[in-house]
Amino acid sequence: MRAALFRVGPEGQGVGMDEKDIMSRIHDLVDEEHKLREATDHTDEQRARMKELEVHLDQCWDLLRQWRAKRQYDENPDEAEARPESTVESYLQ
Repeated sequence: MRAALFRVGPEGQGVGMDEKDIMSRIHDLVDEEHKLREATDHTDEQRARMKELEVHLDQCWDLLRQWRAKRQYDENPDEAEARPESTVESYLQ
């Protein structure tokens, strides 16, 4: 799933990504989600895509929080990794 979000290196971490890249990806996903939700009737394919977008957004927000925390605590933010759906979807909100 990481490859769908960002370029990844051999160890799984993002390659050459920064906060701007992550925010850009979030905005792209939100724009697509809004376009899909504007319709009144949705096909099964559209509903599946909206669910997929929700998961990708959760992963991106989680990745952004990791990236910022690593930077704040003088760790390498490039070591932040997109977590799997099973992890981010089980967070309490």
